Amino acid sequence: MRFMIMVKATKDSEAGVMPEEKMLTDMGKFNEQLVKAGVMLAGEGLHPSSKGARVRFSGAKRSVIDGPFAETKELVAGFWIWQVKSKEEAIEWVRRCPNPHPGESEIEIRQVFEAEDFGAEFTPEAREQEARLRAQLAAKKK
Repeated sequence: MRFMIMVKATKDSEAGVMPEEKMLTDMGKFNEQLVKAGVMLAGEGLHPSSKGARVRFSGAKRSVIDGPFAETKELVAGFWIWQVKSKEEAIEWVRRCPNPHPGESEIEIRQVFEAEDFGAEFTPEAREQEARLRAQLAAKKK
């Protein structure tokens, strides 16, 4: 099972306050543990929403909204993609994570959909297309 682990933003992270050296060192050690255990597939920090944008869809119409976005507790400051056996295993790894921000922090855990989760609606043609795209991505990484 794959899970996306999202580090929620804080007022400081949204203001562009960079982590202290100790946090970077501690997080680096934690990431090493994840890699050695075969859990971590990807992980990155994100720039503040002031450097981002959103695209709002309304039928065929698209509108662009530039950041920053107001509700800090709904924003993501960083993420991992992990391969684990269960949500419980993901929770146990998060419990071992250094606190990503000074003071209070929140990390959200969400399972990533797999092809089989979509049932019959995910047609053989769509499955073949998905397999081709994944193969292309894997080839680009080499």
